[in-house]
Formats: sequence, structure tokens, C-alpha cells
Amino acid sequence: MSAEKQREIASKGGRAAHEKGTAHEWTADEARNAGRKGGQVSRGGRVRLIIPTGDPVGVAVPANDGANAGDRLAADRVE
Repeated sequence: MSAEKQREIASKGGRAAHEKGTAHEWTADEARNAGRKGGQVSRGGRVRLIIPTGDPVGVAVPANDGANAGDRLAADRVE
């Protein structure tokens, strides 16, 4: 099925749902949270590019903001 035909079918479904009153309408909070989540995914979330002194240039290192400290500690344990 062509993209144009698929778009046409989806558009009809969206119009029908609005006419019936069953279409989802975003609240301001839902829209804000969805935008924030999308931004985190597209930017890589909390990971920042930090180039510590002495390390090779261009190495991506997670920011040491304590957000994942528990994960790092668990991974560092030697059993």
C-alpha cells in the first residue's frame, strides 16, 4: 500500500473518531511530558559529551551527576 493511501485511510479514521467523540485529546501536561521524553531520546537523555584532561579527544563519557551511581556501583562489585 502506498504511503499516500495509508495516510488517507488514517485521516478518515481520525476524523471519524473525533466525530464520534472517542478520539484522544492531549492535555497540556501530557503534551509537555511527551515532548520532554522525545527530546531526551533525540539528545541521548542525560549523557553529555565530556572530554576529561588526558583522555583521547571525542570520547563520550556519561556526566557524573549521580543519576546512575547505583548502576555503576553494582557493575563494579567483584563477587
